[in-house]
Amino acid sequence: MPFDTATSYRPGARFGPYAIRSGSRRQSAVQGYALEWMTNPYTRAEVIDCGDVPISPYDNALAVDQMETAYTTLLARPVNGSASARTAKLAHDGVEHPRILTLGEPWTMVLPILRSLHQVYGPISVIHFDAHIDTWPSLGGITEQSKVTHGTFFTLAFEEGLMSNTSIHAGIRNKLQGPELIEHDEEVGFELIMAEDIDVLGTDEIVKHIRQRIGNSPVYLSFDIDTIDPSQAPATGTPEPAGWTGRETKRILRGLAGLNFVGADIVEVAPAYDNAGDITGILAAGLADDFLALLVTDEPPRRQVKRRQTLADEL
Repeated sequence: MPFDTATSYRPGARFGPYAIRSGSRRQSAVQGYALEWMTNPYTRAEVIDCGDVPISPYDNALAVDQMETAYTTLLARPVNGSASARTAKLAHDGVEHPRILTLGEPWTMVLPILRSLHQVYGPISVIHFDAHIDTWPSLGGITEQSKVTHGTFFTLAFEEGLMSNTSIHAGIRNKLQGPELIEHDEEVGFELIMAEDIDVLGTDEIVKHIRQRIGNSPVYLSFDIDTIDPSQAPATGTPEPAGWTGRETKRILRGLAGLNFVGADIVEVAPAYDNAGDITGILAAGLADDFLALLVTDEPPRRQVKRRQTLADEL
């Protein structure tokens, strides 16, 4: 979904999908077995690249409608019979639906995506990896459409009844106008894991906390590349220092396998700001590959669980 006209700082994420695809040039189904995951996601389900959604760069209201129409259309496509049933038990119609991985723009697109998912599954829990909470109050402006920005979309989704009250942020470290915004964030239905919490809790406790928060609800994974420290992912619209490393983030993602994921995205890759060899696009492509594994596995990889126990015994 190449679109970035609702961003508030550095534009350029409309070129993010291209950069992520470019960064994935060495990834393939033939050599898709990941040692960390102990699986090849391309052998577990049929994976189709649907290309870019045609989105107006001139009219935000039209663009949001185009995103919702495209997502709803894809969500209604029949699932290949060889794919294991995962979403039918969650869907209102009892039918298996595709899980869509969206490469996108600033977060505005998540609002139309949640609208589409709500039609199939009802209220959705969200695991939101980001440096920013993105639950700013929708104060409005000159037009009704000006309420829809990359910082207000979760508030709007909450006001429309699209989300459950069991969502969670991970990797947060931005500055705010004041503590009242955290109170508002809690009203919208989020708990908060700060970036610095990893120093005290470690990755395993963060995984445990996220899993307890989400439970068995249908869950959408939304991932902003600025979760990662800008030393590893500089090409983003609103960089924040002191983020997580790619390795730490990937370990947390593997620990979330088995939750009832109904879709995922990776956003805010703005390749014009990369400073060395397309490193942000390459990292984002690797994370997208992790998301595919996350969508087709039923539990965290045994190697990770076994190694964790072995190390604990040695200590």
